[in-house]
Amino acid sequence: MKKVTLGVSGSIAAYRAADIASGLTKLGLDVQVAMTREATKFIAPLTFHDLTHHPVATDMFVPVQGLGADHISLARGADVILISPCTANLIAKLACGICDDIVSATVLATMAPVILAPAMNTVMYENVITQENLTQLRKRGFTIVEPDYAALPCGEVGRGHIADTERILGAVRMILGRGGELQGRHIVVTAGGTQEPIDAVRHIGNRSSGRMGYALTEALRDRGARVMLIAGPTTLLTPFGVEKIEVREALEMRDRVLEEIPSARAIVMTAAVVDFRPESPSSRKVKRGDFPSTISLVPNPDILNEIKGDVIKVGFAAESEDVVQNAAKKLAWKELDLIVANDISRPDSGFGSDTNQVTLIHKGGKIEKLPLLSKWEVAVEITDRIVELFKERLSL
Repeated sequence: MKKVTLGVSGSIAAYRAADIASGLTKLGLDVQVAMTREATKFIAPLTFHDLTHHPVATDMFVPVQGLGADHISLARGADVILISPCTANLIAKLACGICDDIVSATVLATMAPVILAPAMNTVMYENVITQENLTQLRKRGFTIVEPDYAALPCGEVGRGHIADTERILGAVRMILGRGGELQGRHIVVTAGGTQEPIDAVRHIGNRSSGRMGYALTEALRDRGARVMLIAGPTTLLTPFGVEKIEVREALEMRDRVLEEIPSARAIVMTAAVVDFRPESPSSRKVKRGDFPSTISLVPNPDILNEIKGDVIKVGFAAESEDVVQNAAKKLAWKELDLIVANDISRPDSGFGSDTNQVTLIHKGGKIEKLPLLSKWEVAVEITDRIVELFKERLSL
């Protein structure tokens, strides 16, 4: 079991550390918490004890049962150290190597990677001293989860609000994924739907939420891959540590995919690309009374079919009838290594749902029908198959 040391410093955002501790334990991680004296004024150590089932370290000079030499044990036993929230004061101490509390001493004593999630007033965050300290820490290998731009407890609005919990957890997952089976592999993932303009306001689109593609992006990242996400319009947050290219139309997606493919080892095409686009979209809004009774459409390119060479190709087939047969035809026609077929006529599967029931069809003819799973669980299953495909390529 991977071990995480969670350091909590004296910020009003310390209450969020409880949510983070809970999230880390739900990921199956062994979590040990260390708190500065100031942090205990915002949230009680007992909270973390109940969440992690471990004693909480709050003082370098007060032994904690089961921890041994406090900061040394916390430092050497961790696979990653996360400081959340991390105040301007603690950032300054870490940059200067000062270790006068249990949290800063733990960081100075560790060889594990360190993640900081800053939280503070906007002026303090934007102060040149804080920014120089963060730059110095980045140079030393620290990972910084940038704070959000939002309303702050002090009433001001600006950057300094602690990052979203899922983003902070994503940073931990990314760091722990280093050295995974896909380490060093550059993989392109497309996600979401495309929108083909009719005029300046209207478009042809579909109901794709992008959730499947984003889940796959995270699953691949967590196994060490360097993922380039090329996504159509969606409300989803970009996974931590992932570079994203935003597109709107199918032709844009095609161009960006073809730019990335020469340096990639695999592509996972989850995007629901609109098959046709208006032949002559208007650059202005067409008034209702002037709207034509018919719109001339032209076919969009099949992006996967244009990709050639030694690259692993994984496609998706959203079907409403003859699901396996239609998906198998696409696999052969597009020369795919794997296709993921799902029945969008089911209310618990497909666009917009939190779950998916898919069938995996392999190039060699093997068919695997998976049970109804969450989209994250489906993403993990597909990632397992991609790992197997890479191993097969290496054995040839």
